[in-house]
Amino acid sequence: MSDYIGRFAPSPTGPLHAGSIATALASWLDARAHRGRWLLRIEDIDRPRNVPGAQARIHRQLAFIGLTPDAPPLVQSERDDRYQAALDQLQAGGWLYGCACTRSEIARAIFAQDPSGLVRHREPIYPGTCRQGLPIGRTARAWRFRVAPGDIRFMDRWLGPQQQWPVDDTGDFVVRRADGLWAYQLAVVVDDAASGITDVVRGQDLLTSTGRQIQLQRALALTTPRYLHVPLVLGADGEKLSKQNGATAVADGSGLTPGESADPCEVLDQAITVLGLEAPTTRDRDRWLAAAIDRWADRFSL
Repeated sequence: MSDYIGRFAPSPTGPLHAGSIATALASWLDARAHRGRWLLRIEDIDRPRNVPGAQARIHRQLAFIGLTPDAPPLVQSERDDRYQAALDQLQAGGWLYGCACTRSEIARAIFAQDPSGLVRHREPIYPGTCRQGLPIGRTARAWRFRVAPGDIRFMDRWLGPQQQWPVDDTGDFVVRRADGLWAYQLAVVVDDAASGITDVVRGQDLLTSTGRQIQLQRALALTTPRYLHVPLVLGADGEKLSKQNGATAVADGSGLTPGESADPCEVLDQAITVLGLEAPTTRDRDRWLAAAIDRWADRFSL
């Protein structure tokens, strides 16, 4: 075993589809190719979006294709105390401030500054309304991280050298939401550090989160892992595959529905093709995975 620790972190908002299976396979292959550990994290902090039974279905789907984690899963909804401790640390360091803004107020402020701003940016850039203090008569609804100026540079193991400017790309971002729930950016940084994650393998839709997460890691005095962002599976509309644009669940080995394959290698074939590798020809699942590890190791090294 090496000191490599990777992870796959699905949200139980529904079963895994082709896109999430490709990401799961990539993270598993990278861990196995480097003789490391592969962990599973259930990112269920956005409780209103969780689907009953989805977590159990995810476990069955991963088992069906032979991706077995090396430890019991870490479940985010059980870790409020860890996130609160991180929030307290950030507050003590002067990194946070209370924000009274609603989404509609932010949108109006952005439009007033630049009418094209909401169109050009997939994620609204916070205009800094509450950065110097709450408006008179307003109370804080959320907590925002005070983004530091300057660029963030890192090497992506798939995409190569990266440079991001969080202050220009997103502005100050939320770490605790107005509804009291923990924001993704804070939770993922805390959990990666707690699990000793050395390598994050995830979809390219999360590439723009990396600069923010590195700033949080630095503010919390945490180690920054290596990153590898894999291509996305796109829906018919050209957007990331999701339930909203036609994604269907992959099989889990039980109760097959029309169109689902009883052969786990067929599911794996589709996933590895997305990753730019040739699928092994064997129909034995364990031999397929062993061959895929070798192919991944030939392409990616630390």
